[in-house]
Amino acid sequence: MTMQTPLVSVCMTAYNHEPYLREAIEGVLAQRTDFAVELVVGEDCSTDRTRAIAEEYAAACPGRVRLVTGPENIGWRANYLRTFEACRGKYVAYCDGDDWWCDPGKLQRQVDLLEADPACGMCYTRADNFYQATGRREPDEEVHFTDFGRLLRSLTICNCTTVARRELIARYYDEVRPAEHPEWCTDDAPMWLWFAARSRIGYLPVVTAVHRRLPDSVSHSTAYRRRIAFCDSLMDISLWFDARYGDGSRRFALLRKRSSVALWVLSYNGPVGEYLARWWRDLRACPRLALCPEGAGLLVKKILFRRSKKKKI
Repeated sequence: MTMQTPLVSVCMTAYNHEPYLREAIEGVLAQRTDFAVELVVGEDCSTDRTRAIAEEYAAACPGRVRLVTGPENIGWRANYLRTFEACRGKYVAYCDGDDWWCDPGKLQRQVDLLEADPACGMCYTRADNFYQATGRREPDEEVHFTDFGRLLRSLTICNCTTVARRELIARYYDEVRPAEHPEWCTDDAPMWLWFAARSRIGYLPVVTAVHRRLPDSVSHSTAYRRRIAFCDSLMDISLWFDARYGDGSRRFALLRKRSSVALWVLSYNGPVGEYLARWWRDLRACPRLALCPEGAGLLVKKILFRRSKKKKI
């Protein structure tokens, strides 16, 4: 069975997502649209039953679900690109294999917006956060941005809510070449910053998806050094884009945020020596940070916090 050329392709990458993949796929299949939609699942040689689940849906829904895979694991970044390249639609929607869509009208509303405004390159919505460790579900922040300047400082775009023009995504890969930046811990943040710089971004203030926060993931790790590394990477991405697509005027603000986030995490975790080493490193890179109160203030907090813990013991 073959399907007409889809207007929308859903790009879903999956690796060891056995407990979550069915929910992700069902959220896509539940979409009510007046246009054709295909789901492209990029499976990267998981060690669990992720591939078997994807094969099951591809067999049950020929023409609607396609599986893209290979004989060996190629890593998250290459799998992300391989899955996108297999998408045939005019628009590409993203949903990782551990997230899910909770609104059957999601794609219809977003595509209607994009079709009505050719200058709009991408549309996103609100999302709920689901904390796997506790089962708690809560909405994301109420404030969302669409302009390049504010997105540099605070990327409010949740990847599983996005729908973008395929031709622009292809241009992003050609122009930015993210594979040449192994230091970037994510592929979606630079993509959406590029979209903000090169096109208009649309936003719908309605929850259409759920982002699953896993305690052992790169972006939500419980290990404090991994959390710092991920936040550093996000700020480094913003610095890169500000230098190339902005006017560089936000450099100090971005360096300050990168430093303050790391010092805030270290004020609760690790020895005092680690805090001092990070503060000194940041000061050497940007001496102007010495004028900011958070470095000394968080150090005092850390010392007092350690003393209070010792007293309780």
